[in-house]
Amino acid sequence: MNLIIGIVTVILCTMGGYVLEGGHIQVLAKAAPLEIVIMGGTMVGGFVIANPPIVIKRTLKSLGLLMKKPRYDKGSYIELLCVLYQFFKLARTKGALALEKHIENPEESSLFEQFPGFKAEHHPLEFFCDYLRLITLGADKPFEIDALMDEELQVHHDEDNAIVTAVQNVADGLPAIGIVAAVLGVIHTMGSISEPPEVLGRLIAGALVGTFMGVWIAYGYVGPMANSLKAILENESKYMQCIKIGLLAHLQGSAPSVSIEYARKTIPSDVRPTFGEVEEATSALTAPTA
Repeated sequence: MNLIIGIVTVILCTMGGYVLEGGHIQVLAKAAPLEIVIMGGTMVGGFVIANPPIVIKRTLKSLGLLMKKPRYDKGSYIELLCVLYQFFKLARTKGALALEKHIENPEESSLFEQFPGFKAEHHPLEFFCDYLRLITLGADKPFEIDALMDEELQVHHDEDNAIVTAVQNVADGLPAIGIVAAVLGVIHTMGSISEPPEVLGRLIAGALVGTFMGVWIAYGYVGPMANSLKAILENESKYMQCIKIGLLAHLQGSAPSVSIEYARKTIPSDVRPTFGEVEEATSALTAPTA
């Protein structure tokens, strides 16, 4: 929704202001399609040259996130804390081995079935199951698990950063690409130097459309999209960090309610549930069974 509102606002304000000051919209309309072909082709070609296939694939997939509502709201975090609570409680009452059937086949787990939102989060689910598996296998040194988690989260961060960088590089290059389109327009104009002033004026105006579009698209659309993607991907990192803190607290022997309180304190303040909200949610859960 924010993306649509932003795009509409940029178009209305830019084009509306241009028309109100007496600008000729037909000049833009005539020149824009060819400028888009020149700039769009150059932009796509440069994007493909600059990035390996895996980054291209991830970037195109990530652009879909801009059209969706925020992935992690207060309800998502309450659900996550309930997941942590249920697993930690099961491990405490039945032993770590009771977790094995749930973490080996999470798609068939009756425990994960209670939390469809978390179950649908592929990477966080995998992260959670992998480290619970390590704990059930006997890894009991919190500082070693902490360091390993940090390394994995750094890899995830680097992969996300490659996506943001790819989009930001497009935004940074667009003004220069617009100048290239404008120069081509000037070359075309110079080839028609014998035409009357009114014809030359339109040709020059059309050439300048390239510069306008390069700057406009870069700072009005692609640059903000890169920033939005960065915020979206950072939110997933914060979600993973919450899982990490909960797991470390559990590994250090904290009670389930204490472990999830540690995790709760790492949640961003705008979506952080209160202690009472978490207590109410966990109290309503059905006791986990092996």
